[in-house]
Amino acid sequence: MTDSFKMLWIDIDTLRPDHLGCYGYERPTSPNIDQLAKEGLRLEELYTSDSPCLPSRSALQTGMFGIHTGAVGHGGTAADPFSEGLRRGFQSPRAFHSFASVLSRKKIWTATISVFAQRHSAMHWYAGFNEVIQDGYNTYFSEGVTPHALEWLKRNAQRDSWFLHVHVWDPHTPYTASEEMAENLGDQRPDWITQEILEKHQTLAGPHSASETLGFDPDSDVSKYFSRFPLMSPTLQTLADVDRMFDGYDTGIMRADSMVGKLMNALDEQGVIDETAVVVSSDHGENFGELGVYCDHQTADEYTHHLPGVIKWPGLKGASQGGSDKGKHYQVDLAASVLEIAGAEVPESWDGVSFADSLKDGTGQEDGTSGRESLVLSAAAWTVQRSLRWENWLYMHTRHDGYHCFPEEMLFNLDEDPHLLNDLTETEPQIAAFAAEQLAKWKEEMLSLSIHDVDPHDIVLKEGGPFHIWGQLPAYIERLRATGREPIAKDLEMRYPEAAAGKDPQPPWFY
Repeated sequence: MTDSFKMLWIDIDTLRPDHLGCYGYERPTSPNIDQLAKEGLRLEELYTSDSPCLPSRSALQTGMFGIHTGAVGHGGTAADPFSEGLRRGFQSPRAFHSFASVLSRKKIWTATISVFAQRHSAMHWYAGFNEVIQDGYNTYFSEGVTPHALEWLKRNAQRDSWFLHVHVWDPHTPYTASEEMAENLGDQRPDWITQEILEKHQTLAGPHSASETLGFDPDSDVSKYFSRFPLMSPTLQTLADVDRMFDGYDTGIMRADSMVGKLMNALDEQGVIDETAVVVSSDHGENFGELGVYCDHQTADEYTHHLPGVIKWPGLKGASQGGSDKGKHYQVDLAASVLEIAGAEVPESWDGVSFADSLKDGTGQEDGTSGRESLVLSAAAWTVQRSLRWENWLYMHTRHDGYHCFPEEMLFNLDEDPHLLNDLTETEPQIAAFAAEQLAKWKEEMLSLSIHDVDPHDIVLKEGGPFHIWGQLPAYIERLRATGREPIAKDLEMRYPEAAAGKDPQPPWFY
C-alpha cells in the first residue's frame, strides 16, 4: 500500500445500472454519478453473487458466496452464516478475514454509515469496522444519511488512510418523492411494457405481480401504507400506473445522486478529491415487469443481480480515464481488487478474484478478458433459484418459484430478448442442457471447498421455502380465485399442498 489510501464506497440500495445516464438511460437521473463515470471507469457487467440485501452484503463483507457463508435468505436458519464449529477458536476466521477487517489491519481507518446490520440482524456486517454510524430510521434515506456522511468527512477526510462505506435506502421502495419532483425528469421512461404485455402480466401471479404490486394483497397494511405515497400503486391497472412506477423509482435515484454530488463537493472542500478513490455500486437491482415481477427483487435474473459499478481511482490508468470494462465480475471480485491495491493479501477463504491489474492499467477491459467466462447467480429469500450468466445467455433453474408458477428451467437470449419475455428452453435444449451441467459442476466444486457439505438452499426448502412467502398461500389462493385466476390457484394447490393447507411456517412475530 502507498502511504495514503482513501476510499469512499457509496452503496445505493436497489440500483439498476440501466437507469443511470452513464449506462445509457435517457432521463437525467444521475448527473453526479455520470460525471464520476466520465472521470473514472464503468464496469459493464458487475453482478452480485447472491441476492437480495442480506445475502448480497454478506457476500461483499466476507468475500464469499452464499453457498459458503450459509447466509442466503432473510429469515430462518439461512439468514445467518453457518456456524464455524471447531474452526471458530478465540476469533472467528470469517470475521478476521472480512473485507473491513483486512483493510483495518493495514492501518486503514474503516467506517460504515448504514442501518443494514440492524435492519436485518446481520451483525457479521460490523466485523472489522472501526466506526459504525446509524441512528435508526433517520439514516434510512439519503436526506438522513447525508448529514452524517458530510460530518464524517469533515472529521476524517484528511487522515492518511481511510475507507468509508455509505449506504442509502433510495431508490428502494417506498417511493416517497413527489409528483412535482418526477416532472423534472421528463417523459423518457422505458416503453417496453406495452398494453398487451401489461394485460398479460395482469393474468400472472405471485407477490409483487402486476395485480399485487406491493406484496400479496393490495389491501394489506403494508400496501395501504405504501399507497399513501403518490408514486406508489398497489396494482398496475393502466400504462399511466406503469409510468408512475418508473417515476417513483427514478426520483429515488435522483435523490441518491444528489447525495453523491454533495459528498464529492465535500472531498473537494477538504482538498482530498484528487487522492480519494470513489466507488458507486449497489446490493442488487430491481425488476419492473421482467418475469412478471414489479417493484421488487426476488429472482436470480439479470435485473436483480446486475449492479452498477462506477469507479474513479486517481492514479490508476485503468480507472481514471472514462473507460468501460466489459468483463464479467462479481462484486466480491471488486472487493478483492481493492484489497490488492491497498497492499493486502486476498484471504484464501475468499471466492472473490482480484482484477487489480486491469484497474491499474486497463488490461483486458475492452475485450472483456479482465473478467470471468461465466457467473452463477443465487437467490433464496423470495424464490429458490440459481442461474448461469454467460456470453449473451441467462439460464435459470428454479427449486421454489415463490408462487410465480415459474417452470423448473428457463433460458433467455439477452441480446434478442433483454426483458426476459421468451423462454427458449424447448427451442434451444442443447444450450439449456449445457448450462444445467455447468451449474451442477459449480455446486459440486463449491461444496467440496466448503466447511459444510450442505447447500443452504436445501435448508431453505426444508424449512418451508423462502422466508418472504411463509404463511401467505391460503389467503393468496382465495385472492386468486376472487380475481379470476382460478387455474393458477389450482396449480399452486398442486405444487404446494402443505403450504396451501397452512402447514408451512407462519410469519414470525416481527416480519
